Amino acid sequence: MASPKDRFVTVYGRNPVIEVLDDPSLVVDKVVLAEGVRGHGIGEIIGLARDRGVPLQRASVERVKKLAGNGRQDQGVFADVVAPRMRPLADALDDVTLRRVLLLDGITTPANVGMILRTATAAGIDGVVVPRRGVASIDPLVVKASAGVAFRAPILKVATAVDAAQALAAAGFHLLGLAADGPSSLFEATWPEHVAFVLGSETAGVGANVAEHVRSWVSIPMAGGVESLNVAAAAAVVCFELVRRTSP
Repeated sequence: MASPKDRFVTVYGRNPVIEVLDDPSLVVDKVVLAEGVRGHGIGEIIGLARDRGVPLQRASVERVKKLAGNGRQDQGVFADVVAPRMRPLADALDDVTLRRVLLLDGITTPANVGMILRTATAAGIDGVVVPRRGVASIDPLVVKASAGVAFRAPILKVATAVDAAQALAAAGFHLLGLAADGPSSLFEATWPEHVAFVLGSETAGVGANVAEHVRSWVSIPMAGGVESLNVAAAAAVVCFELVRRTSP
Protein backbone atom coordinates (compact mmCIF):
# COMPACT_ATOMS: atom_id res chain seq x y z
CA MET A 1 0.00 0.00 0.00
CA ALA A 2 1.39 3.42 -0.96
CA SER A 3 2.20 5.91 1.76
CA PRO A 4 1.61 9.69 1.56
CA LYS A 5 5.32 9.95 2.39
CA ASP A 6 6.10 8.44 -1.02
CA ARG A 7 5.76 11.91 -2.58
CA PHE A 8 7.86 13.92 -0.16
CA VAL A 9 11.23 14.16 1.51
CA THR A 10 10.57 15.28 5.07
CA VAL A 11 13.17 17.70 6.37
CA TYR A 12 13.25 18.49 10.09
CA GLY A 13 15.23 20.93 12.18
CA ARG A 14 15.26 24.73 11.96
CA ASN A 15 18.34 25.29 9.78
CA PRO A 16 17.47 22.52 7.27
CA VAL A 17 13.91 23.88 6.95
CA ILE A 18 15.26 27.40 6.39
CA GLU A 19 17.60 26.04 3.70
CA VAL A 20 14.81 24.35 1.72
CA LEU A 21 12.53 27.37 2.00
CA ASP A 22 15.38 29.56 0.79
CA ASP A 23 15.96 27.38 -2.30
CA PRO A 24 13.63 28.51 -5.11
CA SER A 25 14.32 25.33 -7.08
CA LEU A 26 12.54 23.21 -4.45
CA VAL A 27 8.78 22.90 -4.11
CA VAL A 28 7.78 22.81 -0.45
CA ASP A 29 4.36 21.26 0.13
CA LYS A 30 3.95 22.49 3.72
CA VAL A 31 5.72 23.49 6.91
CA VAL A 32 4.49 22.20 10.26
CA LEU A 33 5.39 23.94 13.53
CA ALA A 34 4.88 22.56 17.01
CA GLU A 35 2.41 24.52 19.11
CA GLY A 36 4.19 27.05 21.30
CA VAL A 37 7.56 26.65 19.61
CA ARG A 38 9.68 29.80 19.64
CA GLY A 39 13.27 30.97 19.58
CA HIS A 40 16.06 30.96 17.01
CA GLY A 41 14.94 30.62 13.40
CA ILE A 42 11.20 30.30 13.97
CA GLY A 43 10.41 33.85 12.85
CA GLU A 44 12.53 33.40 9.74
CA ILE A 45 10.77 30.12 8.91
CA ILE A 46 7.34 31.75 9.25
CA GLY A 47 8.41 34.69 7.09
CA LEU A 48 9.94 32.55 4.35
CA ALA A 49 6.90 30.27 4.24
CA ARG A 50 4.54 33.22 3.94
CA ASP A 51 6.68 34.88 1.26
CA ARG A 52 6.64 31.71 -0.83
CA GLY A 53 2.98 30.92 -0.21
CA VAL A 54 3.83 27.65 1.52
CA PRO A 55 1.04 26.41 3.82
CA LEU A 56 2.03 26.80 7.47
CA GLN A 57 0.38 24.38 9.90
CA ARG A 58 0.46 23.93 13.66
CA ALA A 59 0.42 20.60 15.47
CA SER A 60 1.07 19.29 18.96
CA VAL A 61 4.67 18.67 19.99
CA GLU A 62 4.00 14.93 20.03
CA ARG A 63 2.44 15.03 16.56
CA VAL A 64 5.42 16.91 15.11
CA LYS A 65 7.84 14.41 16.63
CA LYS A 66 5.89 11.52 15.10
CA LEU A 67 5.50 13.07 11.65
CA ALA A 68 9.09 14.33 11.48
CA GLY A 69 10.35 10.88 12.38
CA ASN A 70 13.09 12.15 14.69
CA GLY A 71 11.88 13.32 18.08
CA ARG A 72 15.35 14.24 19.27
CA GLN A 73 16.33 16.55 16.45
CA ASP A 74 13.16 17.97 14.92
CA GLN A 75 13.43 21.22 16.98
CA GLY A 76 9.68 21.64 16.69
CA VAL A 77 9.49 22.03 12.92
CA PHE A 78 9.51 20.03 9.71
CA ALA A 79 8.84 20.63 6.03
CA ASP A 80 7.59 18.25 3.35
CA VAL A 81 9.56 18.86 0.16
CA VAL A 82 8.12 17.55 -3.11
CA ALA A 83 10.45 14.94 -4.62
CA PRO A 84 9.42 14.89 -8.30
CA ARG A 85 11.10 11.56 -9.09
CA MET A 86 10.05 9.74 -5.93
CA ARG A 87 7.20 7.27 -6.40
CA PRO A 88 5.98 3.89 -5.15
CA LEU A 89 7.77 0.90 -6.65
CA ALA A 90 4.42 -0.56 -7.70
CA ASP A 91 3.76 2.47 -9.90
CA ALA A 92 7.27 2.42 -11.36
CA LEU A 93 6.93 -1.21 -12.43
CA ASP A 94 4.24 -0.12 -14.89
CA ASP A 95 6.79 2.15 -16.59
CA VAL A 96 8.43 0.49 -19.60
CA THR A 97 11.51 2.71 -19.20
CA LEU A 98 12.40 1.13 -15.83
CA ARG A 99 15.25 -1.25 -16.61
CA ARG A 100 18.24 -0.69 -14.31
CA VAL A 101 17.54 -0.61 -10.59
CA LEU A 102 19.38 -0.72 -7.27
CA LEU A 103 17.67 -2.36 -4.29
CA LEU A 104 18.95 -1.35 -0.86
CA ASP A 105 18.64 -3.89 1.96
CA GLY A 106 19.65 -3.22 5.56
CA ILE A 107 21.74 -0.13 4.79
CA THR A 108 21.09 1.95 7.90
CA THR A 109 23.91 4.51 7.72
CA PRO A 110 22.48 7.76 6.33
CA ALA A 111 25.81 8.79 4.77
CA ASN A 112 25.89 5.60 2.69
CA VAL A 113 22.30 5.98 1.51
CA GLY A 114 22.92 9.61 0.58
CA MET A 115 26.07 8.83 -1.38
CA ILE A 116 24.36 5.96 -3.19
CA LEU A 117 21.50 8.26 -4.23
CA ARG A 118 23.97 10.86 -5.50
CA THR A 119 25.98 8.33 -7.51
CA ALA A 120 22.95 6.53 -8.94
CA THR A 121 21.40 9.81 -10.05
CA ALA A 122 24.66 10.94 -11.66
CA ALA A 123 24.95 7.62 -13.49
CA GLY A 124 21.40 7.76 -14.81
CA ILE A 125 20.17 4.67 -12.98
CA ASP A 126 16.41 4.30 -13.49
CA GLY A 127 15.52 3.76 -9.84
CA VAL A 128 16.87 3.20 -6.35
CA VAL A 129 14.53 1.18 -4.15
CA VAL A 130 14.65 2.62 -0.61
CA PRO A 131 12.33 0.56 1.62
CA ARG A 132 10.47 2.37 4.37
CA ARG A 133 11.69 -0.20 6.91
CA GLY A 134 15.20 -1.56 7.36
CA VAL A 135 16.98 1.24 5.47
CA ALA A 136 17.87 4.75 6.61
CA SER A 137 14.97 7.10 5.92
CA ILE A 138 15.44 10.04 3.56
CA ASP A 139 16.13 12.67 6.21
CA PRO A 140 18.44 15.71 6.52
CA LEU A 141 21.47 13.47 7.11
CA VAL A 142 20.81 11.57 3.87
CA VAL A 143 20.11 14.82 2.03
CA LYS A 144 23.40 16.30 3.27
CA ALA A 145 25.39 13.22 2.25
CA SER A 146 23.81 13.37 -1.21
CA ALA A 147 24.72 17.08 -1.49
CA GLY A 148 21.04 17.82 -2.05
CA VAL A 149 20.59 15.32 -4.88
CA ALA A 150 18.22 13.22 -2.75
CA PHE A 151 15.43 15.69 -3.50
CA ARG A 152 15.71 14.85 -7.22
CA ALA A 153 16.85 11.22 -7.10
CA PRO A 154 14.77 8.43 -8.72
CA ILE A 155 13.69 6.96 -5.37
CA LEU A 156 11.27 4.04 -5.40
CA LYS A 157 9.40 3.40 -2.16
CA VAL A 158 8.10 0.12 -0.79
CA ALA A 159 7.44 -1.29 2.68
CA THR A 160 10.36 -3.73 2.92
CA ALA A 161 13.25 -5.05 0.84
CA VAL A 162 11.55 -8.45 0.75
CA ASP A 163 8.42 -6.89 -0.74
CA ALA A 164 10.61 -5.15 -3.31
CA ALA A 165 12.47 -8.34 -4.22
CA GLN A 166 9.21 -10.21 -4.71
CA ALA A 167 7.68 -7.44 -6.83
CA LEU A 168 10.79 -7.01 -9.00
CA ALA A 169 11.12 -10.75 -9.57
CA ALA A 170 7.43 -11.03 -10.47
CA ALA A 171 7.87 -8.17 -12.95
CA GLY A 172 10.64 -10.06 -14.74
CA PHE A 173 13.70 -8.38 -13.26
CA HIS A 174 16.85 -10.43 -12.82
CA LEU A 175 17.94 -9.89 -9.22
CA LEU A 176 21.71 -9.85 -9.04
CA GLY A 177 23.31 -9.75 -5.60
CA LEU A 178 26.61 -8.08 -4.79
CA ALA A 179 28.74 -10.00 -2.29
CA ALA A 180 32.43 -10.19 -1.45
CA ASP A 181 32.39 -13.94 -2.15
CA GLY A 182 30.27 -13.77 -5.29
CA PRO A 183 31.44 -16.47 -7.74
CA SER A 184 31.48 -14.19 -10.79
CA SER A 185 33.25 -10.91 -11.39
CA LEU A 186 30.99 -7.90 -11.90
CA PHE A 187 33.05 -7.02 -14.96
CA GLU A 188 32.61 -10.43 -16.61
CA ALA A 189 29.06 -11.37 -15.60
CA THR A 190 26.17 -11.02 -18.00
CA TRP A 191 22.60 -10.01 -17.21
CA PRO A 192 19.42 -9.20 -19.12
CA GLU A 193 18.08 -5.75 -19.88
CA HIS A 194 15.89 -5.64 -16.78
CA VAL A 195 18.23 -6.04 -13.81
CA ALA A 196 18.08 -5.12 -10.15
CA PHE A 197 21.35 -5.04 -8.22
CA VAL A 198 20.80 -5.92 -4.56
CA LEU A 199 23.10 -4.14 -2.10
CA GLY A 200 23.18 -5.28 1.51
CA SER A 201 24.73 -3.89 4.66
CA GLU A 202 28.48 -4.14 5.17
CA THR A 203 28.09 -6.20 8.33
CA ALA A 204 25.23 -8.58 7.50
CA GLY A 205 25.13 -8.45 3.71
CA VAL A 206 21.89 -9.19 1.90
CA GLY A 207 19.22 -10.56 4.22
CA ALA A 208 18.27 -14.22 3.89
CA ASN A 209 14.65 -13.51 2.91
CA VAL A 210 15.79 -11.17 0.15
CA ALA A 211 18.57 -13.51 -0.95
CA GLU A 212 15.94 -16.15 -1.77
CA HIS A 213 14.94 -14.04 -4.76
CA VAL A 214 18.50 -13.36 -6.00
CA ARG A 215 19.18 -15.22 -9.26
CA SER A 216 22.96 -14.82 -9.30
CA TRP A 217 25.80 -13.28 -7.29
CA VAL A 218 28.74 -11.17 -8.37
CA SER A 219 31.74 -9.64 -6.65
CA ILE A 220 34.07 -6.73 -7.31
CA PRO A 221 37.64 -8.09 -7.69
CA MET A 222 39.87 -6.92 -4.84
CA ALA A 223 43.65 -6.70 -4.68
CA GLY A 224 46.18 -5.79 -2.00
CA GLY A 225 44.52 -7.88 0.69
CA VAL A 226 41.40 -5.68 0.74
CA GLU A 227 38.34 -7.77 1.56
CA SER A 228 35.60 -5.48 0.30
CA LEU A 229 34.53 -1.91 -0.38
CA ASN A 230 32.24 0.35 1.59
CA VAL A 231 28.72 -0.22 0.25
CA ALA A 232 28.50 3.30 -1.20
CA ALA A 233 31.80 2.82 -3.02
CA ALA A 234 30.66 -0.58 -4.28
CA ALA A 235 27.40 0.96 -5.52
CA ALA A 236 29.41 3.54 -7.46
CA VAL A 237 31.38 0.78 -9.19
CA VAL A 238 28.12 -1.01 -10.09
CA CYS A 239 26.47 2.16 -11.37
CA PHE A 240 29.28 3.13 -13.69
CA GLU A 241 29.78 -0.40 -14.92
CA LEU A 242 26.14 -0.18 -16.02
CA VAL A 243 26.94 3.16 -17.68
CA ARG A 244 29.96 1.64 -19.45
CA ARG A 245 27.93 -1.22 -20.85
CA THR A 246 25.08 0.93 -22.09
CA SER A 247 27.14 3.81 -23.50
CA PRO A 248 27.24 3.99 -27.32
